[in-house]
Amino acid sequence: MYTKSSPFALAPWTRRIIVANAIVYLLQITLFVDSGLGGLAFVPALIAQQPWTAFTYMFLHGGLLHLAFNMLVLFFFGSAVEGKLGDRYPVYYAICGVGGAALSFVFVPQAPIIGASAAVYGIALAFAFYWPDNEIMVFPLPIPIKVKWLVGFLAASSLFLGVLGSSDGVAHFAHLGGFLAGGIYLYWTRAGREAAPHYAKPTPPEILVHPTAKHKTEQPKKPSRWKDEKHYRDVDRVLDKISASGIDSLTNEELRILDESSKHMGRN
Repeated sequence: MYTKSSPFALAPWTRRIIVANAIVYLLQITLFVDSGLGGLAFVPALIAQQPWTAFTYMFLHGGLLHLAFNMLVLFFFGSAVEGKLGDRYPVYYAICGVGGAALSFVFVPQAPIIGASAAVYGIALAFAFYWPDNEIMVFPLPIPIKVKWLVGFLAASSLFLGVLGSSDGVAHFAHLGGFLAGGIYLYWTRAGREAAPHYAKPTPPEILVHPTAKHKTEQPKKPSRWKDEKHYRDVDRVLDKISASGIDSLTNEELRILDESSKHMGRN
């Protein structure tokens, strides 16, 4: 699980996404000024001819402020969410972005869509889902507000402006699609895989013991190095990760630690 070492530290996938968006925007305003990388923008009516744009549109932005706002939201919320979702984080990010394209296809089929807002709003929703009562300062408000109220306001304003048919040039239905896709994913995967913090640590699954292993009668052995403090710290760390992100988030090395621990317990 990723843990921030400083307020400015970024988790690996969050950092990669921010860098990728910055590089693409730099290309937009330098090498591709005339075309603006238009072939990567999502136009719902052209999805059959350009299906890849349902993903690539997330890396294009209409200006520096557009890019800065999206990346600022990702900067504040992305690393914590990545620490919670683990390897599923980039998949979740992409699902929210594609969800924005899907809802735009339904409600505004003629309007070109660019920007990471749908995916980024999905990340903000995930943060509010896991830590709803965390408080943040939002300029120019003089007092901190809870994340759940901020995200609720963003969702409500996107719905209102989208239904109203605002001509502000903002893809409100894309924002709603990011919220909707993210919400469905989070609630769908919560049971079993998204253990609440108060749940007890799960015991190592029995499937980690080789099913064909035969029982052997062994003489009692003296305590070995298995009981050293480092090993138990490693096991506790792995169990904490299972509790937070599910067993699918474990690396091969962490699976090996559980497997060896399970075998050791069987021998003793």
